[in-house]
Amino acid sequence: MSSTPERNTVSTNADIPLKAGPREWLGLAVLALPTLLVSIDVSVLHLAVPHISEGLNPSASQMLWIIDIYGFLIAGFLVTMGTLGDRIGRRKLLLIGAAAFGVASLAAVYADNPATLIAARAAMGIAGATLMPSTLALIMNIFRDPRQRGVAIAVWVTMFSVGIALGPVVGGAMLEYFWWGSVFLLGVPVMAVLLVAGPILLPEYRDAEAGRLDLTSVALSLAAILSVVYGLKEIAIDGFGAVPLMALVAGLALGVVFVRRQRTLQSPLLDIGLFSNSTFRAALVTLLLSMLVAGGTYLMVTQYLQLVGGLSPMKAGLYLLPAAFALIVTAMVSPMAAARIRPSYVVAVGLAVSAIGHLMLSTADSSSGIAQVVTGFAFVYAGGGPLIALGTDIVVGAARPEQAGSAAALSETSTELGMALGVALLGSLGAAVYRSGVDLPAGAPEGAGETLAGAVEAAQGMSSNVAATLLDSAREAFTNGMNVIGGIGALVALASAVLVAVVIKLPPTGADGDTDGTDGAADGSTVPAVNVEG
Repeated sequence: MSSTPERNTVSTNADIPLKAGPREWLGLAVLALPTLLVSIDVSVLHLAVPHISEGLNPSASQMLWIIDIYGFLIAGFLVTMGTLGDRIGRRKLLLIGAAAFGVASLAAVYADNPATLIAARAAMGIAGATLMPSTLALIMNIFRDPRQRGVAIAVWVTMFSVGIALGPVVGGAMLEYFWWGSVFLLGVPVMAVLLVAGPILLPEYRDAEAGRLDLTSVALSLAAILSVVYGLKEIAIDGFGAVPLMALVAGLALGVVFVRRQRTLQSPLLDIGLFSNSTFRAALVTLLLSMLVAGGTYLMVTQYLQLVGGLSPMKAGLYLLPAAFALIVTAMVSPMAAARIRPSYVVAVGLAVSAIGHLMLSTADSSSGIAQVVTGFAFVYAGGGPLIALGTDIVVGAARPEQAGSAAALSETSTELGMALGVALLGSLGAAVYRSGVDLPAGAPEGAGETLAGAVEAAQGMSSNVAATLLDSAREAFTNGMNVIGGIGALVALASAVLVAVVIKLPPTGADGDTDGTDGAADGSTVPAVNVEG
């Protein structure tokens, strides 16, 4: 049987080859491109924070929105886009999103004020929401053999790690020689390659029995997520006020309405039945919490290296390479370990290693802590590799094949929402610790008391003695904020390790029998017809 299904035919899952061939593996290389781009984009942006602060002079709140509006809108639209891909075709949605992402990236390149950059990042977030669930769902469709699927997901995850490794170096070099907007140019050639190669190498998959997209559910899901996120963000910044509490309550109420509506629809936007699977729930919560602490930690460490350690963007990027390489190694080794050891145990051990790294960050100081921070961060990333490599497969594997789009969307929602919440909540917490701890000399501008970047900029116009006093206080206050976040990260990592080890009972992937992670779910032998276009 040919490895390429006939165009415009409707086939059952049994008609799709079990073993992937050369074209499928080339398709995987194409699907890895958006993953590479997203990880580069995140790591580059964090390095660019001091330069954006200098170039656009945003407030502390605007700077956080520049960083996290992308993740918030990805999280808000992922469920919608995952379901939309099931209906109109996952390849089609991927290519539409790639084109939109490229255009939005160009808008970010030439933003000349904070509001414009926030708007461009928001557009990138909406476009980015089409990329990740489409790529992951296509991988689950293309690679039916469980072992090939595990390798494919490991490669997909490794590209995320490679992006983290390349992002600081490439971005650091660009920031060294060009203006801050140049970092967003990286997305343009990546999307161009995807647009050219995608139609050639990727088959099209859609659910032939999918119903219409319920726009009311789309509006409810977006409003619920963004309201909750806004409420949590504002509470973290300014405490419990009337407006953020109302936003939080409204978001939760809208979430309840959304869930109830899904139970009544013949073709729901989100299959609520997925949450009846304890393995699915535990893996999803662990991804959310782990990405939350990772987002806040990355934000603090990149600023520490530049603003406390005094490193240039290029050197800061090089100092981040050990962590990125540690993530690559553990992500690649984890599937092999999971073939002999329960995946949950592999993930739990990794989370315990991350806890060690977070503890090291919680005790670093502002005067001689670079080596400790770099080592601790490497432990954090090394411990996160098993979760990234195996957690996504556990989540998506717990769903039936026709639910792959929704499951992939929820997996990516947890990841992206966790990263965004980490920046918003832990970043705001770090800023609060900074504001409460910094001592401002007389006449210092207000910005010096808001952020460390503001203090560094203010110090340039002061006498050497006054500047040194301000910077010592500001750097110590910032480091104290990183210490607090490191302590929170250690507690979250240990709690997550216990949750995974106790709840997820999957056998080693090399064992005989069912290894798809389902609690009595379909094993893929009986699935609805899907439209497959070569």
